[in-house]
Amino acid sequence: MYIRPLDKAPALSRPLGAPAPGPPLSSVIGAAARAARLRARLTQAEVANLTAISVTVYNRLERGRMQPSVPTLHRLCAVLGVSPNELLGYPHSLPLEGESARNQLLHRVHHLDERQAQALLQLLPILR
Repeated sequence: MYIRPLDKAPALSRPLGAPAPGPPLSSVIGAAARAARLRARLTQAEVANLTAISVTVYNRLERGRMQPSVPTLHRLCAVLGVSPNELLGYPHSLPLEGESARNQLLHRVHHLDERQAQALLQLLPILR
């Protein structure tokens, strides 16, 4: 019986104990951009317009079909009110500074439930 040789060498498995590869960066950025857009209550068309890209391109970014350029990434961060680290999949980063920090704080305060808002109101006099 003849066994034909493989056209390509078999793929090597990852070394024992090595972490499994995560999702592609384009998927991470897309999922983070979608989550931030929904939190900001913006449509894809609004984000695309504010970042000076086409709706088609933004749709492809959000679905993980392409990665943004560095300038586009920075514009997305400004429009969505998130840090580059958050869009790159590292949500626990250093706090934003200046106007972005203020906007992020206001956004979070607006999304507090009643119990959380009451707790914040009780803490404010202590912090002064």
